Amino acid sequence: MVRHSSRIELSQSSLTNNINFIKKKIGNGVKISSVVKANAYGHGIREFVKMAEKAGIRHFATASAFEAEEVLAAKSESSDAMIMGILYDEDIDWAIENGIEFYVFNYARLPLVLESAKRMGKQAQVHIEVETGANRTGMTKGEFPATLSFLKKHAKEIAFKGLCTHFGGAESLSNQFKITMQHERYKNFLKQCKQKKVYPEIRHIACSAAALAYPETVYDMVRIGVAQYGFWPSPDCYYMHLQQIGKQSDSALKRIFTWKTDVMDVRDVNAGEFIGYGTSYQASQNMKVAVMPLGYSNGYPRAQSNSGHVLIKGKKVQIVGLINMNLFMVDVSHIPDVQVGDEVVLVGRQNNNTINISSFSQVTQLLNNEMLSRLPAAIPRKIVK
Repeated sequence: MVRHSSRIELSQSSLTNNINFIKKKIGNGVKISSVVKANAYGHGIREFVKMAEKAGIRHFATASAFEAEEVLAAKSESSDAMIMGILYDEDIDWAIENGIEFYVFNYARLPLVLESAKRMGKQAQVHIEVETGANRTGMTKGEFPATLSFLKKHAKEIAFKGLCTHFGGAESLSNQFKITMQHERYKNFLKQCKQKKVYPEIRHIACSAAALAYPETVYDMVRIGVAQYGFWPSPDCYYMHLQQIGKQSDSALKRIFTWKTDVMDVRDVNAGEFIGYGTSYQASQNMKVAVMPLGYSNGYPRAQSNSGHVLIKGKKVQIVGLINMNLFMVDVSHIPDVQVGDEVVLVGRQNNNTINISSFSQVTQLLNNEMLSRLPAAIPRKIVK
């Protein structure tokens, strides 16, 4: 089989550690929905779903029907999939037929769901998302009473699987007033359910940040994205956790992802010569450079030009020159015996040195999530211990 220019390794033990930590944090009896949108935050849906099931997860959330189809192909019979985002009208039949749960965030969709459920002869599994202050998707206060009446009338065809909302910025302490306001509005929707005696099976509003930082937002289920992959949603969430446990630091969450490539070429560059495109890097002395077989088309950010680092033989080496579409160069003058084929760590650990995703976000202004989710699906992912 022809080899790709880089590869990703996924640690099962690190994921299991992260899931166990989250379970401990949210308490008993709370279901975890593993958010695997954006190709499982760049980790690969197909591989990640299998790993998560091994760690005890039985519910997966996606941003689209397309992603839900990928989950369907990877998951076992005992797991469920949920679409939080786009589901086109023509795909409602498919979702109902396959028992896929999906969000409904406007009243106009409900009659279509009813028609489809009758046509398929199968109950639709619906989560009603309500608008509480993020102003992206969510059913308005005005539409909600009619929605409850509709669900009550057609309970045979439509299961009221969940009542949910999404917090707009739970990861930042400066937004605490907004989160509190959104939570109060959610409680008002719950009150209406009680008054009309139309109850959701599952109440869920907490993402990773809310689940870790605001225990009062943990209901029957939490939707965990970034934390399961080993990243704190923000420094604020990490510091709140440290306050709760009374420690100076804690490595409770472990990165599960390692990204590697190999040296493609090694060459000598004379003092005064330019490296790569343009004149952004000029050798001030005789140098030895190693060429990497990937670039910005492979998800390696161009903003790392002349500033990022990789690991070769356990040592940090700096990128020199501009990162190209599918090549970049590093300075290996200080490392003897670098050869074509030597393993290179782009993200992860080699000997006693580590390159973290955060080193990219500091230089490139990319969020962890943004950096990870941009990694091409074509890069092979392999599960390791």
